[in-house]
Amino acid sequence: MKFKINGTSHEADPDIRTSVLDLLREHVGLTGSKKGCDHGQCGACTVLINGCRVNSCLTLAVMHQDDEITTIEGLGSADDLHPLQAAFVKHDGYQCGYCTPGQICSAAGMLDEAKKGWASHVSDDLNSSDLSDAEISERMSGNICRCAAYPNIVDAIREVAEA
Repeated sequence: MKFKINGTSHEADPDIRTSVLDLLREHVGLTGSKKGCDHGQCGACTVLINGCRVNSCLTLAVMHQDDEITTIEGLGSADDLHPLQAAFVKHDGYQCGYCTPGQICSAAGMLDEAKKGWASHVSDDLNSSDLSDAEISERMSGNICRCAAYPNIVDAIREVAEA
């Protein structure tokens, strides 16, 4: 099977029950996405599939052969950080770092959703894309940080949103 991951074609022969997360980590060697709970509750495995946030532990790889999968490795590199990666470093939004790849991928997808005008549960105005702290927190609620770096994560996301 062929998969397009971070703009590059990869061939793999996973079992039909293999999740996207296990495809990335075990078959392609991209270990940035983390396996936290393996039940879609922590968000550590969040990647972008066709630009949308997806818990990669919950979706089967065979379903995404024609899709564009973007991982933390595809957003930026050590030599060329994505703006969110740089903001997480600046605002100390990474603490232990385990949840950080999922947080950053989720934030990238969330900022795109907000730019498109998608409302959230706490949106006061359905015609505004204002990203208050409450709005960012709600939109990122599927990503857990056990180090409790939430204020720093919100600051990092807000900085990129306002840039």
